[in-house]
Amino acid sequence: MISQLNNGESTTTLIDPSGYFKRCYAKSQEVYSLTNGLFDPSVFPLVAGWGFMKDMGSPLSGQEVDSILQFVSFKQGQIHNMNFIGDSCLLEKKDPRFKMDFNAIAQGLSVDVIADFIRSKGHSNFYVEIGGEMIVSGKNRSGEAWKIGIDAPVEQSEEGVRKLENVIQITDKAIATSGNYRKFYEVDGKKYAHTLHPKTGFPVEHSLLSATVVAEDCATADAFATAFMVMGVEETKKFLLKHKYLQMDVYLLYDKDGEIKRYSTEGMKKYFRE
Repeated sequence: MISQLNNGESTTTLIDPSGYFKRCYAKSQEVYSLTNGLFDPSVFPLVAGWGFMKDMGSPLSGQEVDSILQFVSFKQGQIHNMNFIGDSCLLEKKDPRFKMDFNAIAQGLSVDVIADFIRSKGHSNFYVEIGGEMIVSGKNRSGEAWKIGIDAPVEQSEEGVRKLENVIQITDKAIATSGNYRKFYEVDGKKYAHTLHPKTGFPVEHSLLSATVVAEDCATADAFATAFMVMGVEETKKFLLKHKYLQMDVYLLYDKDGEIKRYSTEGMKKYFRE
């Protein structure tokens, strides 16, 4: 469905009997608005341009970035119409090069869909995980809240061994983590992270290494984890202070003078194991 939309020249009609596209689009619009555009699924052309779609590192020039930014924006200005009627969605693009990439929210939404299905069958004790995004419910086999490891923000070793930075014990929540410490490439001694700033068009350059978000649903946790990676540490702190009503718990790992530092919201602290 996304490929059909992205490959369409101007007007595209999508059939969405499950309602998943509508649900994904609506949540994306919500987070886009709350973050003032720092979560933006229309970055597809930038992601492709920087070479992250096919693992081919290819830094862009400032001129190339500027040319792509002309048709990168999730606001309605890039879409003449987005009408949902029954199972159909009619989309009219302002520019045929406008394309969407929901990788920063789709895994989280997939977790929500599976969790909803399991609940509909009457189950309350379960763990659903897709690509590191997860929902935990009820108790584990030991009758305890689920123990979830948070990866240390270090490049994966040749042996593929992953190290844990911390462990939380939690239930009836969704958890998502986003980070730049594995998805990057290096050209002429400079690293280019896969998190792209949708307003500048360039990979982010700040001290934040990973963001873990605990929320009521996984689509929300997934999207905001990505948004916080764009914001960086200080802007994320300001955002959380301003939007306390969102009731998210957040754990940030960042670099300060070569040493990993930690920041966690007050609500997050109750999940850490003693």
